[in-house]
Amino acid sequence: MINVPTAIPAFQTIKDFLLREIQAGTWKEGDAIPSEAVLAQQFKVSRMTVNRAVRELTSEQILNRIQGSGTYVAQQKYQATLVAIKSIAEEVRARGHAHRSELHELIEVEASESLAQQFQVELGQKLFHSVIVHFENDVAIQVEDRWVNSILAQDYLAQDFAIKTPNEYLMAVAPLQGVDYSIEAVMPPKLIADMLHISSKEACLVLHRKTRSQNQIATIVTMWHPGSRYQFTGSF
Repeated sequence: MINVPTAIPAFQTIKDFLLREIQAGTWKEGDAIPSEAVLAQQFKVSRMTVNRAVRELTSEQILNRIQGSGTYVAQQKYQATLVAIKSIAEEVRARGHAHRSELHELIEVEASESLAQQFQVELGQKLFHSVIVHFENDVAIQVEDRWVNSILAQDYLAQDFAIKTPNEYLMAVAPLQGVDYSIEAVMPPKLIADMLHISSKEACLVLHRKTRSQNQIATIVTMWHPGSRYQFTGSF
């Protein structure tokens, strides 16, 4: 049996217990948690008290209650802030999770007419292109498709992006001067869906971002995120 501390409301103690067990991996996404009757007996409280803890965790999207079936650990939606331009590795580590990445492409190209216009450079100017998949606790959460102005980041191709993210490198060599971005919900092409390990029928949240440094366009990046496991947050 678990004794409920008198200094903390009983429902909060149960809520904290459930959160700790989920964070420790005792119950993973999709796993059923003990029933309210079992929890009430375990904590020596009423089912109404347990119900409040479960209800609050459900409203916070930690749990998912299915009528007639039970209560399950909900699929987590990883968050990214919009106001601050942060490395995704920094975002992940701030949540106490493990970040890793897979490099799919890192090449030098000559600017096409379209890219030259977007970067406001001459046709054929050297640009760098990288495609990286980022993982949080081994769950794919972002495909980063990035074009880089070679004038501002001459050593881009020499970087080991398994150690340092493009954002971390670029913020050091091309300090941010300004940014434009937009977000849309888009069905992913098969290549993107495969990299994210999702169905091509699952919508993605797509962040288009253009950054400026030293009065030049520094990067143009498109970031694909699975809609079922990601959300953007921000405050002003």
